[in-house]
Amino acid sequence: MEKEIFDKFRQLVYEKSGITLREGKESMVSARISKRMRALGLSDHDDYFQLVSADESGSEAVELLDAISTNITHFFREPQHFEFLEKAVAGWRAQGQRRFRFWSAACSSGEEPYSMAMTLRETARTSGVDLKILATDISTRVLKLAMAGVYTEERLKNVSEDLRELCFRKSVVENEHRYEVKSEFKTSIVFRRLNLAEPPYPMHGPLDVIFCRNVMIYFDDQVRRRLLANMFDILKPGGYLMVGHAESLTGMVSKFKTVVPSIYVKA
Repeated sequence: MEKEIFDKFRQLVYEKSGITLREGKESMVSARISKRMRALGLSDHDDYFQLVSADESGSEAVELLDAISTNITHFFREPQHFEFLEKAVAGWRAQGQRRFRFWSAACSSGEEPYSMAMTLRETARTSGVDLKILATDISTRVLKLAMAGVYTEERLKNVSEDLRELCFRKSVVENEHRYEVKSEFKTSIVFRRLNLAEPPYPMHGPLDVIFCRNVMIYFDDQVRRRLLANMFDILKPGGYLMVGHAESLTGMVSKFKTVVPSIYVKA
């Protein structure tokens, strides 16, 4: 891919998603959009760029972002966050709270929100408790996988045998084990497509906990500041924001206070 056309795609992706494609990613972008170009019968990158730019419906931009988006995740990734979540909710329950709202802001193929639902399974089963998890992602492709909730054995390597038995329904497809999340853990989760780079967000809160992990690394400071301000607004006082361990709000203009590294509170 020529640098000139790569720069055009960089600008388009940034405008549509807030994702910053760094210099030197020409080969990566070319490889990721090649399948879509073949499906459209196109061989020239500039022809594809013109098609995306001219599509007023926005559907081809969604296809482009599906191709570009990086989706690396697994169940109970960064387990300290789920341990903290469990303790925080137990504390709120002890204070009499019965309504809980959570947001998995970049849910990818669903492992994060399902891990949240599994962590909070006892709270969800408690009589009189109203618990909902909103799970969003910019990629329609991974949202379809998330809503299906079916995973290979490799994807469950961090899930104990007890949790596999409790939370999944096992089957064999083409001589390979498949694990489907049981319906009781799906019912508390609502999946929606959402572009984090386009606040204000449609939900009004107040939310108890937001997981926004390993996604801000793809944004520039302008997009990050806007995202953080909107998340702060929809969290309840005393609510928590979890970010990836490789991320930090240090140096960002933000009202959040650090609890421990990668966990912040709306004080």
